[in-house]
Amino acid sequence: MPTRDTAWPAGTPNWVDIAVPDVEAALAFYGPVLGWSFVDSGPDLGNYRLCRIGDRNAAGIGPQQSPDQPIAWLVYLASDDADGTAKLIADNGGNVVWGPEDIGEVGRMLVATDSTGGAFGVFQGKQANGIEIFNEPGSLAWEDCQLTDPKAGKEFYAAVFGFGYEPVPGAPDDYAGFTVNGQLAGGIGPIMGAPEGTPSSWLAYFTVADVDAAIATAQSGGGGVVMAAENTPFGRIGVLTDPFGAVFGVHGEVPSE
Repeated sequence: MPTRDTAWPAGTPNWVDIAVPDVEAALAFYGPVLGWSFVDSGPDLGNYRLCRIGDRNAAGIGPQQSPDQPIAWLVYLASDDADGTAKLIADNGGNVVWGPEDIGEVGRMLVATDSTGGAFGVFQGKQANGIEIFNEPGSLAWEDCQLTDPKAGKEFYAAVFGFGYEPVPGAPDDYAGFTVNGQLAGGIGPIMGAPEGTPSSWLAYFTVADVDAAIATAQSGGGGVVMAAENTPFGRIGVLTDPFGAVFGVHGEVPSE
């Protein structure tokens, strides 16, 4: 089981969470779909729930802080200096929406939008390093940064986080894999398969043992299907919504015939 107990390199996606109007309903949905158990972080941290695989943290679910807070999965990028990253964001056409702020002794965080309006988080770990498990069912498998202006977005993330880019065989020309210290860490490119006018966003994909079973479980739990399961050169994938409308992807191996 691939696990990590040390800090992720700066620029690497190192956490993912969502704020919802009904935390208990979210736990009831995501537990069966992604195989998570949950740990309550307590009142000092707003009863934020850690989503776990075994005893390893994979994601977080918390309550909305205000009724107008977007209900969407937020991908965080690692930083060694959240305050320095905040300045780089502002200097390169982005906007810091909240923070940087200490979350107890857990770490220092901020929420921002990139130069095209796509929301993301930044996490500088202290007592926590973020994601503790990967490449296992229930863990973050991939992140797509889907942008209204891919060229501008790539320039932003290269300037702020040092992203490099490499072509992805079989993908559109303006889609690329982004790299951190030469290691592939996710994808970045145009908005695909969404209505015209869809804003920039990060789409989180979670690994599941059986994509079709996860989709069926999501539907029975009040979720919806944005993209039905299909086989791709990168595995079998589907895109879903939870009962609150938040979009996320599921990814698994292509079933053997």
